[in-house]
Amino acid sequence: MRRIGAIMLAIALLAGCAGEAGKAVPEKEADPAGAALVTSDTLYMEKIDGLPEDFLLGADVSSLLAEEQSGVVYRGFDGQPADMLKVLSDAGVNCVRVRVWVDPFDKDGHGYGGGNCTADTAGEIGARAAKYGLKLLVDFHYSDFWADPGKQMAPKAWAGLTVEEKAERLKAYTAESLQTIRAAGADVAMVQIGNETTKGLCGETAVPKMCALYRAGAEAVRAFDPDILIAVHFTNPEAGNYGKLAYMLASNQVDYDVFATSYYPYWHGTLENLRAQLETVAEKYGKKVMVAETQWAYTAEDGDGSPNSIGEELKYDKPYPFTVQGQSRELRDVAATVASVPGGMGVFYWEAGWIPVPGADWAERSAKWEQFGSGWASSYAGEYDPGDAGKYYGGSACDNQALFDFQGNPLESLKTFGLLSTGSSAPVQADALDSAVVTLRVGEDLALPKTVPAIFTDGSRSETEVAWDQAEVAAVDTQAVGQHVIHGTGGGKPALCYVNVVEANYLENYSFEDEDRSMWQITPLKAEPQADFQVKALDAYSGEVSLHFWNGTAVEFQCEQTVTGLPDGAWRISVRGQGGDVGDDADIHLYVISDGQTYTAPLTLTGWVNWQEAVIEHVPCASGTLTVGVYVRCQGGGWGTFDDFLLNPEK
Repeated sequence: MRRIGAIMLAIALLAGCAGEAGKAVPEKEADPAGAALVTSDTLYMEKIDGLPEDFLLGADVSSLLAEEQSGVVYRGFDGQPADMLKVLSDAGVNCVRVRVWVDPFDKDGHGYGGGNCTADTAGEIGARAAKYGLKLLVDFHYSDFWADPGKQMAPKAWAGLTVEEKAERLKAYTAESLQTIRAAGADVAMVQIGNETTKGLCGETAVPKMCALYRAGAEAVRAFDPDILIAVHFTNPEAGNYGKLAYMLASNQVDYDVFATSYYPYWHGTLENLRAQLETVAEKYGKKVMVAETQWAYTAEDGDGSPNSIGEELKYDKPYPFTVQGQSRELRDVAATVASVPGGMGVFYWEAGWIPVPGADWAERSAKWEQFGSGWASSYAGEYDPGDAGKYYGGSACDNQALFDFQGNPLESLKTFGLLSTGSSAPVQADALDSAVVTLRVGEDLALPKTVPAIFTDGSRSETEVAWDQAEVAAVDTQAVGQHVIHGTGGGKPALCYVNVVEANYLENYSFEDEDRSMWQITPLKAEPQADFQVKALDAYSGEVSLHFWNGTAVEFQCEQTVTGLPDGAWRISVRGQGGDVGDDADIHLYVISDGQTYTAPLTLTGWVNWQEAVIEHVPCASGTLTVGVYVRCQGGGWGTFDDFLLNPEK
């Protein structure tokens, strides 16, 4: 059912709904307290001491109905077809999360995809969940499609409204939707006022306007049922600004109970930082905290022919192997981190069952994505989001991160929820081999490592001999720039070695990967530190380390290396950079000093991972000494990274 929200009707509902709390929730078919103890013969897990009994062990199941309509069949651990929600409950899940969009359909009724999730979707899933004792977290996006840090578009019907008008519409829509969801039979425990609203909410980016919308949503929830917890949801804890966000909410009198964050280890920093960010909010502002989204890949394989967001690339942090045990360890560690924070109240795994829909080929699966909305986006979403969904629509981008395999069987890692309080003492054994990376200059001999670390099920490591595929080794052309992947085996486990052949380079530690970076001199030209070397693969052009800069007040620094003993001739110098928010008056450039003369080339930063290259050519050098560096001056809040400096002679 498509619903925009009648303001007068919803206001009437606000006055009458609170007294209906709990009346429509059906009796549950299974009592989790009476369920059999969860055990595993293969997972190794240390228990979390003192895990609160009311700790929310949640899973996002927003795509469930669309998956079932597309022919997906879920099974229990006995191999028999089963309601996915019952399988979750039996495994220890006690709450499910469903996103809600206002109007995810085009004018002809075609769904945008991603489950085509509306209040009716949440009501239907929530009612089924309640039968198994599962509570519901309602995730209002206040958009017609995906809302995240990169986009917070207002619903079509709300476009052009003033913020005051939008707040009234949001308040009424929230009330109407909650009435729909509860009337269906869902047991609503928590409501999110927005999804990943770090940079905006419902088309608004100014703090006072965002907070007016937060307050409107909170007022609707309090009037509907004061026992429902209200959550606000942010992301990017690695930015270190959760204290500022909590202050923003407090100073603008936003009423909420739970400060929630997304945490994906690929991008969002360390667990130690996550704990520190949540502790700041919990201790200083007295709020409950939780992780509303987390996820980890159990395989690098793709199940539906539609590209996944995470594969076997090296462009993101990888603290766990892509195995079922690795997936379990990630979920356990995130839960333990949240539980260690005063007020830590839960963790939700994102899209536990978003697996490939059945089909003989891509065309057959694509037809189901279009018809039922079981892919992340359909082609119809292009009218609303032409820059993203309109270009890249397709199937599940996370089928390799679900808690069910491609055929609908539950993974052993699903039992993690039920094992958190008890642990599991399966024997410690090798789980996977770490990948190796070899970088050599054009013309150098290729030498592969004889051993790589084996990662054990308890997270420990031990060097293991590897036999590499000699045919693949022989095929590597060391005379040309390029990237190669070599397969191997060790201890019965597959191994990978990534070989990068790069141009000849007279700079030492040009990509900062070696721990000794003393050859690079960073000079802050403001009072506070401006730059450092950051270990984060996603922000590096190659490897894991880059030269990173940020300062909240103002940025001005230079970083350089002096090279001596160079042969006489002309030289070419380059560097890669990415970043943003530097301001219109920024001065960012590559420079080289030769024989008393300075040569420069500007570098424009155009956004995250939009790598740009600055190049200086035909630099004469008679003294044998060159100084190569980068200079940055920009406004406070500007950020970026530099990587892969290159100094080589021109032919």
